[in-house]
Amino acid sequence: MLERLRTKLSGPVLFKPVVRGDDRGFFLETYRQSVLAEHGIFDEFVQDNHSRSRGGVVRGMHFQPGMAKLIRCARGAMYDVVVDLRRGSPTFGHWEGFMLDDSAHHQVYCPDGFAHGFCVLSDVADVVYKTSAYYDPELEGGFAYNDPAVGIVWPEGVALSASARDSSAPPLAAIADSLPFEYR
Repeated sequence: MLERLRTKLSGPVLFKPVVRGDDRGFFLETYRQSVLAEHGIFDEFVQDNHSRSRGGVVRGMHFQPGMAKLIRCARGAMYDVVVDLRRGSPTFGHWEGFMLDDSAHHQVYCPDGFAHGFCVLSDVADVVYKTSAYYDPELEGGFAYNDPAVGIVWPEGVALSASARDSSAPPLAAIADSLPFEYR
């Protein structure tokens, strides 16, 4: 039901679903716990979220201890990014980006210990994601989406627009020693 595609980082997973369609439209299964378990993902997802953003909006880089995410773009197109925050990991601070859109219907699994962010490439995008923990603003953290030390290469030609909170987020180095994630 889901094909696992190759990723650079160990932990995040990119899935390609089976899409059945004809001239009337399409159908795809976006979540089946048993299929994710076949790919080694055993998180129990407890909350669904849906955000809508206009073109150029960048959100991130966010994380919450104990929270994994399963992300897809239900409308439009976006560039989705994950960053390894596991202290002691050989890829700590490394990032990987994925194109998600409403044509290919790919999904990204972002495990606990990784930050997540995205930018919208279409006029508008609806991002739908499951989380393995309830959102808690007291636990949520983040770092600058444009931190030069991390070096995320956002798509060219997109005038990024961030919230005040994301625009003033600290660099990863400023919070690295306080991160609760450890590489195992």
